[in-house]
Amino acid sequence: MIELVLRDMKLSDTSDVMLVETASYDAPWPEDIFHQEIANNHYAHYYVAVADGKIVGYAGMWLVIDDAQITNIAISPEHRGQKYGQKLFYHMMKQAVLMGAKRMSLEVRESNIPAQRMYRKFGLVPGGIRKNYYTDNQEDAIVMWVNLS
Repeated sequence: MIELVLRDMKLSDTSDVMLVETASYDAPWPEDIFHQEIANNHYAHYYVAVADGKIVGYAGMWLVIDDAQITNIAISPEHRGQKYGQKLFYHMMKQAVLMGAKRMSLEVRESNIPAQRMYRKFGLVPGGIRKNYYTDNQEDAIVMWVNLS
């Protein structure tokens, strides 16, 4: 069994993170946004999932006062189905609690049923809809949240 290592994302990780990002999304973030998030945004906290020495996933959140907002989470397509996303999400929830977060929220595509199922496992519930949220196809986002306390 391959050991999954979860750690803070470093600036030197961004090119490998971009491989996951572009394989996962039709409208990927540009690499410079990851650089800005890590280097300049003191609200941002990003993590990578490493298997066999290779970055296979990443996740990020903003922590503002006691609210954790998930910005993104992705596992490379060839590594999905191995519960890496669950492990990474759980790690992020633990980190948010350690940093004082009382609530966590995120947006998820209305069509992304597997992700919604995973978030429900962690207690997140739908709290609203953001109409035409995704710029690539104007798909609605479901806002999901959970109390962490």
